[in-house]
Amino acid sequence: MRQVVITGGNKGIGLALTQKFIENGDFVTIVARDFSNRETFDYRNHPNVRCISFDLSQVDKLPQLAEQITDIDVLVNNAGLLQTLTYDAYPESKRDYGLNLNLIAPVTLTTLLEAKLKASSYKGRVVNNASIAGQIGHPDIWYGIAKAGLINATKAFSKAFQDRIIVNAVAPSPTETELLNNIPEHRQQAFLRNTISGRFATAQEVADTIFWLATDSPEYINGMCLDINNGAR
Repeated sequence: MRQVVITGGNKGIGLALTQKFIENGDFVTIVARDFSNRETFDYRNHPNVRCISFDLSQVDKLPQLAEQITDIDVLVNNAGLLQTLTYDAYPESKRDYGLNLNLIAPVTLTTLLEAKLKASSYKGRVVNNASIAGQIGHPDIWYGIAKAGLINATKAFSKAFQDRIIVNAVAPSPTETELLNNIPEHRQQAFLRNTISGRFATAQEVADTIFWLATDSPEYINGMCLDINNGAR
């Protein structure tokens, strides 16, 4: 039984991933700001699930969160926020919130949990949910910057950990989750025209890929960012 920590594991890609780990017989600790989506999340009382309410944008309190996690084999930095704001209309408060949540929190949490991941009998693994936004000139400039930074952090950590922790990332294009509603319709349609299959990724497809990287992918796959974009650029 793996001890798995998933940030944002109560909805979207994170929820699909939580379900997959539970089906595999693993124990999942979900970290999320709130668990009010009871209509779609019904794991609060599941014996293999622990829920921790925590606002990951409050990066100064991350050491307190790390103290609540004793054993860990897999860390999935999944929580994120797309704000769809243009570079010339971006309040500092929203910029800082997005950078904290999308970049500083996963980098800091990985650092704080390094020793516990290295103690894993499975060999610890970290998977970062980045985005195609980190690889293109994304309209939400600070979101793109944060995701590009997360891809770079993936490569930096894999080298720093010297094969004692396997660290990879995925870079999905827009996915059929609640976040898709944040993207204006004209941008959604432009993206669909740029894909091979003419559709968005499903949360399950991204979750299946993250699960593989977190469990059974070859250890030689380390420091990589796996694109999930159906040919889009």
